Amino acid sequence: MESQVKLNEDLKRLLGKFTETLPDFMAIERSVINTAYQDGALSGKIKRLMSLALALGVGCTNCIVGQANIALEAGATKEEILETLSVVVSMKGTSGLAESLRVIRLLEELGKL
Repeated sequence: MESQVKLNEDLKRLLGKFTETLPDFMAIERSVINTAYQDGALSGKIKRLMSLALALGVGCTNCIVGQANIALEAGATKEEILETLSVVVSMKGTSGLAESLRVIRLLEELGKL
């Protein structure tokens, strides 16, 4: 079984290499991301949960694991993550359920479930 924690660590490592290769581009990208996730009418935490739902909907493994971790870092609770998963499953059916299991595995690995 693939470790979601190790997958996220590798994602961060590779992102670092990408940033080293294209620092100017990634600085602009980071600025856009930071602006998008600032607290506003919606909190940064809610925006991360939205991003998790979108990632699950499109089946982007790196995005799913990354957004789940960042949502947790932003203060999302296990219950908020699980409710986000339930919305995805309600919209995507069994494919949403299948992708959501990756988040369940991550929560298990982090000792949150």
